[in-house]
Amino acid sequence: MALARLGKCCRSLVRESSKSVFCSVVQPGWIEGCVGAKRHLLSEDVIKLQNFQKRKLAVAHLVTGYKGNYIELFSEKMQKNELILRDELKLLLHLCQSTDDMMIARDAIYRYHAENRNLAHGEFKFGPLFMRLCYELGLEDLAAATLIDQNMRGFFNDATSFNIAIDMLFTKGSYERALEVLRTMRSQGVQFNKDTITLAIGTCYKLNTTESYRICTTLIEDRQTKGHVIPRHAYCFAVALALRHNDIEKAQSLYSQIMSIDSRLCLNLKVLLLAMSGAVTDAVSILSAAMLPKSPPFVKKPEFSQEVVDLLRLRREGGPHMKKVEQVVTLLEQSDQVTQLTLDDMLCRTPTGKRKPIMEERRISRRTLKPIQSTLLSE
Repeated sequence: MALARLGKCCRSLVRESSKSVFCSVVQPGWIEGCVGAKRHLLSEDVIKLQNFQKRKLAVAHLVTGYKGNYIELFSEKMQKNELILRDELKLLLHLCQSTDDMMIARDAIYRYHAENRNLAHGEFKFGPLFMRLCYELGLEDLAAATLIDQNMRGFFNDATSFNIAIDMLFTKGSYERALEVLRTMRSQGVQFNKDTITLAIGTCYKLNTTESYRICTTLIEDRQTKGHVIPRHAYCFAVALALRHNDIEKAQSLYSQIMSIDSRLCLNLKVLLLAMSGAVTDAVSILSAAMLPKSPPFVKKPEFSQEVVDLLRLRREGGPHMKKVEQVVTLLEQSDQVTQLTLDDMLCRTPTGKRKPIMEERRISRRTLKPIQSTLLSE
């Protein structure tokens, strides 16, 4: 009864978190064995960890001073085999702060799912909430084990839950485990979205095996057949993986399907692709066109990875274009257009996410949180 009363008090706060009072508060051998950076492939727009932590802070503030520890009371309720209500579980997941708390939360979602297996959970999805908790506390093994467990089939019925778990596993270098989660996602009929495809092909790239290359090409061909959009980042992973397997023809085919190739990553992949295919003259032309000696200082110049230009040098060593390659690379180095970032660093980057329009950001005062009265905005 006490839990129910407290859950009712916190219900609106958990549901309407946006209104919380606390919301202001390479070397040439890279193809054979580069491991590289271990970074997230999902942006904050997808993971939404910051918003989740603000909600947790607001809920913790609201229950401060309440007699008894909510998590202990919840544990006692479970021991008595009492029915778990939706809002009680929601509140529990917003109060977890440790691994011990998460063990209780895990048991709670197992019980809740068993009790409500044949009932719709409503619009609220517990899966992403549980995954964000695992993400916050660094419990990727717990996240994966819970997703894969057949007893929880149907509880995680959204792509976001799987994507967050795969991103955690990718970051920790657990690529085989990430692939296992992907297989579970497919077997349970959860639709892959664009983030899933990027994570899946990125995982295949990191595994760099014959089997992972087969999975990568099958995924892309399946998406293309069904007319689904494939993100540029996913294509870049696929091109790099094809080059790792010395499949130049496939790499060229994949690269030709990238709609926008104006990024630093695409430019480096293009030079690498040309170097490996023997089109050194074309590669040199790209490097030469990137030199902008008279451009204003605020204009960002194209950058090339040291490992990419080193591979180009290696391929032309003793060849007819060796002198020209050296001249162009030297000029790029002098103009600070050669970076120590590896191709792997560029591939395994954390996306910045969507940017809000400048005018939209400035409609609210950062100091008073009230609308800005502006003649310019009113016109």
